[in-house]
Amino acid sequence: RLLQTFELKERPPSSLALIRRKVEHVMSSHLHGFLAFLFFFPATASLKAGQADVVVLGGTPGGVASALSAGRSGRHVQLVAYHDHLGGMMASGLGKSDIENRDMIVGIFKEYVGRVYDHYVKTYGRDHPNVELCRDGYYYEPSVAEAVLEGMLAEVPTIKVMKGWRLDSAQVQDDRLSSIDILHRETADRQTLRAQVFIDATYEGDLYAAAGAEFRLGREARDEFDEPHAGVIYFDYQAKKMLRGTTGAADDRLPAYTYRLCLTTNPDNAVRLTEPPPDYHREVYTAYFDDLRAGRLDAPKSFKPGRGYNPKHFGTLVRALSVTDLPNNKTDVNINPRPLAFPFPEENRGYVTGSEDERQEICRRHRNLTLGLLWFLQNDAEVPAEHRQLANELHLPKDEFGDNGHFPFQLYVREARRLVGEYTLTEHDITGDDLQPRRHDDSIAIGEFPIDSFPCRKRQPGDTVVLEG
Repeated sequence: RLLQTFELKERPPSSLALIRRKVEHVMSSHLHGFLAFLFFFPATASLKAGQADVVVLGGTPGGVASALSAGRSGRHVQLVAYHDHLGGMMASGLGKSDIENRDMIVGIFKEYVGRVYDHYVKTYGRDHPNVELCRDGYYYEPSVAEAVLEGMLAEVPTIKVMKGWRLDSAQVQDDRLSSIDILHRETADRQTLRAQVFIDATYEGDLYAAAGAEFRLGREARDEFDEPHAGVIYFDYQAKKMLRGTTGAADDRLPAYTYRLCLTTNPDNAVRLTEPPPDYHREVYTAYFDDLRAGRLDAPKSFKPGRGYNPKHFGTLVRALSVTDLPNNKTDVNINPRPLAFPFPEENRGYVTGSEDERQEICRRHRNLTLGLLWFLQNDAEVPAEHRQLANELHLPKDEFGDNGHFPFQLYVREARRLVGEYTLTEHDITGDDLQPRRHDDSIAIGEFPIDSFPCRKRQPGDTVVLEG
């Protein structure tokens, strides 16, 4: 009767057989899971303009993977991207896939990695240094990441990609999201999209918030879920111990946002900074001199050669950056969060719940802070000459982000809204008992990365080891 109610008899026999097998499995466990599964198999015989089986909001890696999964199963998909480029952070400077255990990597990301590797082999030959630098496809240039993702999507004719659109509103009927209105960021054109299934693949959680779903924002207290590292915390990452000032209290702060840079070491491909960015104040960065004197820019105790970081920067002011070599004389450049001078904490305040204009202003502030740090390292007269020389080996690349001043398009939103769902993932799910992750009978995927956080507050009086958070 349920099959008839959802009119799934219109699906091909093979699909019906699959669904019936699914019914036998889920009816003995979770009805909600069963209904969610059915919603992914609507009849698609008479789709109208602005209508799809699945609408994915967010051109992030998760959005691309969701669109591919649905599209490859025959669904009609509309993938709506805020930027004019797809791939989120993977195509916006984060070219170093930090993975501790590659044996756990499967699925669409594994396929993506293989295609990246094939690109470098086919383009340069198997023995070329770029092939070694791509590290089996886990390290890549932003433009390569974008091209590979575009290629994967182009192979699926039922996926329609819409770039440069942002969410304006969401319409809910009978406690179910029925349609969304989107606006083009340049032309202000409006479209209404309807679908059986909506997927929120934004970094910020914009769609489910607009639909009225409950979410968390900020840090829970330590005692809410009995998490040892929750709330306000000073943690000595090298000694692995809590420090004075740790309270475990809840607040509304988030880990710092930054931009992840792609810089080139090839002078012929360099776009050099010729002036500081707007609102540049060197005083923002002079505290790095104190970090240098205190040894906080030295090599980390856990450093092992071959992990990617360039050791020649250790013990210099350039260690304000974390630089990893990529193919084609390019680098993945993270902003090192360990120095006490790290200027980005609290600059993201108001971003998640802000208006479009407010978000763009915060993005501009982060961009200027980032370019200001690069300018300071390359040009400030107080920076030792040998450190300036090292910094001047790194420049924005001519062949990346050409429509954005050769600067990444995506702000590194490390944490934003968190959906309140049927189950809350906590620290215990990751570390479990005796450092073994908890296992659940209904697991459908495995993630792999240590728990970590960027600082949540700027340097406070008395901070001498780490920043709070």
